Amino acid sequence: MLSVNLGPLSLPLAQLLLISAFVIALIVGAITGRKEGVPIAGTLSDIFLASMVAARIGFVVQYFEHYQENLWGIIDIRDGGFHVIAGLLGALALTAWKLWRHPKIRRPLAIAVTSGLLTWGSISLLTGLMESSSRGIPEATLTLLDGTPVALTEVAENKPMVVNLWASWCPPCIREMPVLEKAQQDNPGVTFVFVNQGEQPETITQFMGKHKLSLQNVLTDTSANLGRTTGSQALPTTLFYDANGQQVNAHLGELSQASLAHNLRSFDTD
Repeated sequence: MLSVNLGPLSLPLAQLLLISAFVIALIVGAITGRKEGVPIAGTLSDIFLASMVAARIGFVVQYFEHYQENLWGIIDIRDGGFHVIAGLLGALALTAWKLWRHPKIRRPLAIAVTSGLLTWGSISLLTGLMESSSRGIPEATLTLLDGTPVALTEVAENKPMVVNLWASWCPPCIREMPVLEKAQQDNPGVTFVFVNQGEQPETITQFMGKHKLSLQNVLTDTSANLGRTTGSQALPTTLFYDANGQQVNAHLGELSQASLAHNLRSFDTD
């Protein structure tokens, strides 16, 4: 499962887990803080914000070369570029400073932060273990623009494969297309596949002509089954499979040059 639908909204599972962990920390902090007679909600919010900022800074530093032509992209967090280790270090550093400077909140803050981290870590680990056995290339039969049926395994040709689920009515899909087009040209050792969800070949052809896109391996999935099969109802979704046909990464939402480069690193061991 890559996303969770909450009414009209679709949230990436990773973001939902992070929000859930923060809520747990707030609840535990409110309970323990009340016993001690000290509020810590504001402190927990500061730590959460610090972890997000640190995670973003860590990611930008690591992939700064991809932001040099568009410095505004550094603050555009829609690409989902966050460095987990940097975020954890930022959270722990501010937590340690708060514990040192404010003795009265040490016990409730320590318990609340630990509860949040354990919730996030344990659920993330459990989810990863549950999904690890079902991450092969889906056995879905799609069609080329001329109507010829084709399976994703045939398109891969025993190479690492990037599968992008998109639609012409999706603004972030349109914005990321030039990034994916360039990556397809620059990475001949990786197979890029563009699986349109729910639209007819004529619509796809008109879209590509309008935006002057030169893409290879454009497939149609008029019933949008692939999104449901892979556990994502949101667009765009990009899946990364190694040469053995195992999913090694997934990205829900718009890709930037930096976030795509980060995901392509999953193939470095191939």
